[in-house]
Amino acid sequence: MNASLIILELAVLILGLTLLLLDLWTDARHKPFLGYGAAAGLAVILAYSFYRFPGTEVAYAFGPDATHGPYLVDGLSLFFKRFFLLAAIIVLIISVEFSDRIEAGITEFYSLIVFALAGMMFAASANDFTMLFVSVEMITVTFYILTSFQRSRLPSLEAGIKYLILGALSTALTVYGIALVYGVSGTMSFPELAANTATLGTKPLFLLGVLLVVAGLGFKIAAFPLQIWAPDVYQGSPVPTTAFLAVGSKAAGFILLLRVLFTAVPDITAHWTTLLIVLSAVTILYGNLCAIPQRNLKRLLGYSSIAHAGYLLMGVAAMAANLKNASYGGAAILYYLSGYLFTVLGAFAVLCLALRRVEGDDVSALAGLGQRSPLLATAMTLAMVSLAGIPPLAGFFGKFLLIRAALEQGAVNHAYYWLVAIAIAGVVMSLYYYFGVIRAMYWSKEVPDLTPIPISIPLRLTIYVCMAGMLYLGLFPNSMVNLANQAASFVKF
Repeated sequence: MNASLIILELAVLILGLTLLLLDLWTDARHKPFLGYGAAAGLAVILAYSFYRFPGTEVAYAFGPDATHGPYLVDGLSLFFKRFFLLAAIIVLIISVEFSDRIEAGITEFYSLIVFALAGMMFAASANDFTMLFVSVEMITVTFYILTSFQRSRLPSLEAGIKYLILGALSTALTVYGIALVYGVSGTMSFPELAANTATLGTKPLFLLGVLLVVAGLGFKIAAFPLQIWAPDVYQGSPVPTTAFLAVGSKAAGFILLLRVLFTAVPDITAHWTTLLIVLSAVTILYGNLCAIPQRNLKRLLGYSSIAHAGYLLMGVAAMAANLKNASYGGAAILYYLSGYLFTVLGAFAVLCLALRRVEGDDVSALAGLGQRSPLLATAMTLAMVSLAGIPPLAGFFGKFLLIRAALEQGAVNHAYYWLVAIAIAGVVMSLYYYFGVIRAMYWSKEVPDLTPIPISIPLRLTIYVCMAGMLYLGLFPNSMVNLANQAASFVKF
């Protein structure tokens, strides 16, 4: 047992507890600024991760031997841990800007974000169903509270109740699926399951169990048909919570999905290509078509998030079709998520400021933003263009990699050509509602409030970082593609 391998998660948990203790001795006027301290602490942990894990080693923190532990440290898990740390740092800075809209308990709000982060980091290293379930619940339970944290707002309470009820349903699916898998196989270890997949794959109860687990993870990534919670929860939740849900929770769902499908049951996954293609296509169409009539900005981004889950599932479907060269599709997923992080968090950083003095989250609230704050308008424009998949931003190259991964499988299975056609149609449809946001900022017919919007230095720097990330990953993708390829090579079959 090498407990030092969980040093990053332990540091994050200690930071969360430290925030709660500091809350006892901090004056109420200064409590909002504890968020900057939390962000700085996570930045130190992020930097330390490169010192503690300089390579892409494989090791187990605990377990019966060196090959079948429930906790895995490899290149893929380290990629996602650093991804989650960076996302949490940005979300905490946004939270400080949002703190004046939280009546009480702002330090607890910061701590819950940190505890959710710890769950995501454990999820990145999950190597059996026990760790998978514990990490998923650690994430989900904290978000039950975060979504309804603005208790005085009815939409926030409604979002919390909806997320609680539907989250409980997804938990039930996951638990029942794990019970069936364990009942048939006698093990929860992903490597042990993979070694016996050929035999277990012929047993209907085992297949049903795996399918139920995948359905539970489908809730986390907001994939059809378990996507119904996303628009309502995005709309009612506080802006920082919505941002962390859109990026962190979705990425956690995808790392767990990759572990289950390609580490635990790769042989079964190879026979589910048609199912994955259908899920990807329907999710893309559902998200884009439902986003078109939306006027609420957060609800629009909720449907957009569903569509992007569909694009990411293209990579999963491409991996399933060619297990021997699946890391290529995996690299496309990792690159896409990296660009998605900067794009979505940049958009929510803008919304945090732009919606401060208006009632509701309607698109019209952005009227005149180009005059009120050129920086915010530019950042939102870049975010919308990147989400739409227009060059030269990160979103374009991410979609290009996913589409190319799917096209390469088209010669063997023509269904992939149909999937690519639907993905391209989704991109075309998305142009309408993404550019509708840009039109509202610069060319709205409504009389705008031209009061300048003040931007704090930390949030200004955060917005610059998000803009730079979108541009750099789009203009100079090679370094991130190489990093994604290295991380994806650790998906084991």
